[in-house]
Amino acid sequence: MNRKPGIVACALLTGLLAGCGGGGAGSFLDAQAMAQLREVLSKEPPLPDGFTVRPEQAWRMPFAQADRNCVAMLEPAGGRPPGQSLTAQAAVSYQGYGLGEQAGVGLARYAGHEAAGHLDDLAGAMDDCRHVHTSNGTDLRLEPFEVDDAGDEAVGARMRGRLNGYPYAMDVVLSRVGDTLVSVVHTGMNDVDAARTRKVVEAAISMVST
Repeated sequence: MNRKPGIVACALLTGLLAGCGGGGAGSFLDAQAMAQLREVLSKEPPLPDGFTVRPEQAWRMPFAQADRNCVAMLEPAGGRPPGQSLTAQAAVSYQGYGLGEQAGVGLARYAGHEAAGHLDDLAGAMDDCRHVHTSNGTDLRLEPFEVDDAGDEAVGARMRGRLNGYPYAMDVVLSRVGDTLVSVVHTGMNDVDAARTRKVVEAAISMVST
């Protein structure tokens, strides 16, 4: 786990948001933060070659059943971040040229220092998520995924195995930039390129760092 001190920002983007969860207890939506994020996501992100630059609706988990820890670590990239002290959020996805390749990006801004606390909780959920197994041929296991210099602090994991019987892989990176939680998933059939994942993470972080 790459840990450095810091604080960041995020927002609710009505219109580009699909499948985004509402604020939880102790949360409130900040109109100015919403407007800032709307502007950020209207710009062309510096994604790796082969990704569409036009954002699509939020990424969705490809399986309906999973351990609560696995669900917790994946939900932020799909627009359902932890709700406590949430002030703004947005989630979009981008299609890649690889078979089944998709990048999901979720941004969530928090009041105070809650972003750091939420990342700690999500890191714990990632540590406890070992295996996703369903009756329809999904069998995914977690492996370490190294992330360096990703925001102020970051954690990562790779899920590899079979999805509905087909070879599948997913990289998951959760990072914090100031008061903003930046969540990224990068999926693909057969495998995903780690270098491309890191470039997607860099692009997502740049959205809130400029």
